[in-house]
Amino acid sequence: MEIRFKTFDALSISRMKKWFGVVLVASVFMLLVLRYGITKNTIGQNFLTTPIFNTTGINPLEWLDPGVPPAAQNPENASKVVSADIIVLSLFAKRNISNEEQNSLQTWNHLKDLINHAQGLPNAVDAIKEAGGAWNILVDSVDKQRLQNESSHGRAKEKQCPHFLNKMNATDLNSTGYKLRVPCGLTQGSAITIIGIPNGFLGNFRIDLTGEPLPGEPDPPNILHYNVRLHGDKITENPVIVQNTWTIAHDWGEEERCPSPAPEKIKKVDELDQCNKMVGKDDNQGSKARKYFPFKQSYPFVATLRVGSEGIQMTVDGKHITSFAFRETLEPWLVSEIKISGDLKLISVLASGLPTSEDSEHIIDLESLKSSPLSPRKPLDLFIGVFSNANNFKRRMAVRRTWMQYPAVRSGTVAVRFFVGLHKNQIVNEELWNEAQTYGDIQLMPFVDYYSLITWKTLAICIFGTEVVSAKFVMKTDDDAFVRVDEVLASLNRINVNHALLYGLINSDSRPHRNPDSKWYISPEEWRDETYPPWAHGPGYVVSHDISKAIYKKYKEGNLKMFKLEDVAMGIWIADLAKGGLKVRYEKEGRVYNEGCKDGYVVAHYQGPRELLCLWQKLQEGNRAMCCGDR
Repeated sequence: MEIRFKTFDALSISRMKKWFGVVLVASVFMLLVLRYGITKNTIGQNFLTTPIFNTTGINPLEWLDPGVPPAAQNPENASKVVSADIIVLSLFAKRNISNEEQNSLQTWNHLKDLINHAQGLPNAVDAIKEAGGAWNILVDSVDKQRLQNESSHGRAKEKQCPHFLNKMNATDLNSTGYKLRVPCGLTQGSAITIIGIPNGFLGNFRIDLTGEPLPGEPDPPNILHYNVRLHGDKITENPVIVQNTWTIAHDWGEEERCPSPAPEKIKKVDELDQCNKMVGKDDNQGSKARKYFPFKQSYPFVATLRVGSEGIQMTVDGKHITSFAFRETLEPWLVSEIKISGDLKLISVLASGLPTSEDSEHIIDLESLKSSPLSPRKPLDLFIGVFSNANNFKRRMAVRRTWMQYPAVRSGTVAVRFFVGLHKNQIVNEELWNEAQTYGDIQLMPFVDYYSLITWKTLAICIFGTEVVSAKFVMKTDDDAFVRVDEVLASLNRINVNHALLYGLINSDSRPHRNPDSKWYISPEEWRDETYPPWAHGPGYVVSHDISKAIYKKYKEGNLKMFKLEDVAMGIWIADLAKGGLKVRYEKEGRVYNEGCKDGYVVAHYQGPRELLCLWQKLQEGNRAMCCGDR
């Protein structure tokens, strides 16, 4: 940090003033040093300086301090350059970890060459570097627990992710605004409810969901910038809502405006319009003619931002107003802070449905939820690898209580494991570690869990299904999917093909997304062709043992092309094997529903914890694959 002070002509001031100036300079210097120490933010220490649990009685809403420079908030990003080789050595060095604890790391050492397979995957090298720091902190924490004879559960309780945070006192915002820190990120189903009254001269206000800094970027990204402009802007004189994202690398993205200047181009996110078509239209209610807009100066509102599977929805006073699709690398688990600023009298803020793990002491059926032991000598009929993010505690519990209770899974003929990357937050990693030791069904990945790196998880699933166990078939699915394990096994028996098989919802005619704001954006440099080879949709597909084995072999030889869309990547890998002479059988299963549920499903996607439990209950009651919801 470089600090410069203005000097004065000694002839123009007295000695007393000189002395006072020296004292003042020294005081300012000490204050800056102190603030640097307080705001220093390293991996896993984000919340040590600010209490975040609403049970402590300490207000989680704090005044923003716009004067702290980005470099002071995270100086390591600007000043430290760590060798990738050192990070890799740190990640894969021998640790004081018991054999039982090693069960969650059975694919870990197989992935030590990932850093050599980073080409084509955004944030890949940085994600491994970040994982190195997170892993060191986690292992140190585990060692301290062991030395202090503290139970894993006791430690997790002490640092448990809160289920909700709130602030109830009415407050006028000034130019600095308020912030609510969210220690363990957001997940599907999380909601932020704000009660306020637009006031001041203009009544404009903003809601920003900001996240942990992305790799190589000192300033935190803006996952959602929600800007309410009651008197319009340079483009329109009418009230408008502007939504956007911001990162250092890409600056502001493409604005999404409501009302939309092009209503015919409005798309759906989670089956809801990006902008409600009522907004900006004539409102016939009341005596005065006016256009409908959900916010009005001096009138109270209740607004809720809710995280869906595809994006973030906003409802105001019970009406759906906007939807905003997640953009590449900007995911809800990254959110660490909610900022509210502008001309607004803030009455209350409530963040609910936050990710938190269950207390194992209060789980009645704990033993039945633990994974069945694996026998290396006993081949599996099917191994199922489940993609999951670190803070998706509730989803994993729902999967354990539902389709992981199929007799084939409990008996050990089918094995299921969650594949989870490390989180940037120490609290989440500690809870994840305790969960892994409790249930024995989590495989930790040696990288931070960015969406662009999920292909590495696909590789890990192939490794587990062939090197850790020997499975006839290997399946990939997601933690928001319901898998009818019995029907998958029955279909594989009916197909009666044990080699060169890809089974699932096959797509033989798809094209790359060329919109840079799309979550599935693919540049011409990443994929030159206008179409992809045949691939199966990610919520649930199965490959035969020989394909999984060949993929791992190509990885070890350094010949495996990495592609950030994991299901398409599997199709590319299989097409490459076909070029080498493998006669691939593509078996299409139309009962794999990648965008919801339909009766008779084999796999139903986008199912939250409640839906998973409901689907399981329906199967238990009538042995029929009936979807949940109003009918």
